[in-house]
Amino acid sequence: MRHPSTPLPTPSTDMGPLVAGIDLGTEGVRVCVLDLQGTLYAEAAEPIVTYETEAGGVEQDPLDWWAALGRCLRSIGTRVDTRSIRALAVTSTSGTFVVLDARGRPLRRALMYYDVRATQEAREILTAVGGLTFVRPTDPLPKLLWLQRHEPDVWAQTCRVVHAADFVTGRLTGRWVTDWTHALKTGHDPVRQVWSPALSVVGIDPERLPVVVPPGTPIGWVDARGAEWTGLRRGTLVVAGMTDGCAAQVAAGAVAPGEWCSVLGTTLVVRGVTEEPLRDPQGRVYCHRHPEGFWLPGGASNTGGECLRKAFGHADLQAMDEQARACSPTGLIAYPLVRHGERFPFIAPQAQGFLLGTPRSEFERYAAYLEGVAYVERLAYDLLTRLGATVGDMVYTAGGGSRSEVWLQIRSDVLGRALVRPRYLGAAVGAAILAATAVVGDGLIARTRSMVRVDRTVVPRPHTQDLYTEAYTRFIEALRARGYLE
Repeated sequence: MRHPSTPLPTPSTDMGPLVAGIDLGTEGVRVCVLDLQGTLYAEAAEPIVTYETEAGGVEQDPLDWWAALGRCLRSIGTRVDTRSIRALAVTSTSGTFVVLDARGRPLRRALMYYDVRATQEAREILTAVGGLTFVRPTDPLPKLLWLQRHEPDVWAQTCRVVHAADFVTGRLTGRWVTDWTHALKTGHDPVRQVWSPALSVVGIDPERLPVVVPPGTPIGWVDARGAEWTGLRRGTLVVAGMTDGCAAQVAAGAVAPGEWCSVLGTTLVVRGVTEEPLRDPQGRVYCHRHPEGFWLPGGASNTGGECLRKAFGHADLQAMDEQARACSPTGLIAYPLVRHGERFPFIAPQAQGFLLGTPRSEFERYAAYLEGVAYVERLAYDLLTRLGATVGDMVYTAGGGSRSEVWLQIRSDVLGRALVRPRYLGAAVGAAILAATAVVGDGLIARTRSMVRVDRTVVPRPHTQDLYTEAYTRFIEALRARGYLE
């Protein structure tokens, strides 16, 4: 999505080929349409209802995704000629999946990426298949085992298990294909390009899973049903996407070795590009495969912009921003975790949020939350450096939280690094860039260089450096005192 200060250009009849990116995010569906030079011509968003159940269940209705996509594309069709859209790609939250019957219909609501009800099942899989890094309660395999045990009637009818993005591309094209970033947490080995032995432990035949291809691979064309529902031209090319964290990284411009990006949305995702996989024995960091053969190491925290919505949801956050500027550095120490448990940059299922010190106002508490997420971000880059990554003096940034000028400044101050924000933000933009690679025929790095434009560069304020270094040290001490960090 664009920065609020960036106006959309007026559509013209000779705008040339367009590409679309579709993001099935935590809070809703977003669609953007760009030309091949990276100009954003149209965008639309629709909210999605999330259902929280007992024992940590978090679900969404896949038919809500499909309905919201139709509304978004029909809205976009009032501003641009959707027949000019040559290709599209879909991105979604990593680890969200849905089970389908023989006709491709959802048998129940989708289990979301932060659904944690399968704690026992995750332990059992780890015991049965030692040495696997990516088996956590939030991953699809433990939740599929949970589904077999707790909803056997549903499992008995299950013919396919697909990720959120696969559900939409399947409905558009009639083909069930996924990409290797969406498949990672379902047990796809990115090195050997095969499914994990854990599938047999869970009792899943790989035939029930989609075909796995590299991101950017053409996987089909919009068929008659998809065209009727969305208003897209029948025959529009559908391209394999990437997970939302990877797609937002593309939108930020961090696509070549040595480049890093912080995507600040509902959660904080830190990702970069390396020539070799980054190994982490504790499983805090995982590596996706880059479409051009490099690696995309990083991790996703459970903290992020969600803390502001939960704590200050009814406030004018833009007005809060302006007041927070004068409050920083606050001297308070916040770890603004909304839910229980953390997965990156440390693993602590028992983790809970905290605030040390007494805020003098709601504005100062707000500023402390902004700082707290920045401390988590700094800890993430410190971890990556210890694991052998090279992180320079500049970090790209994307996601809704990067729209805040005040938060940008605080994060730059805490990191001690420059933050570079693109003009157009978000996973939907990255998906559109990926779609464009299939239209133009060049690689992801070249296409990103052609389409991503810098909007803002923020550098640390010198007078804050010592204050934030001292506060960050106290933040680390507070995590250790609680047993969250070794």
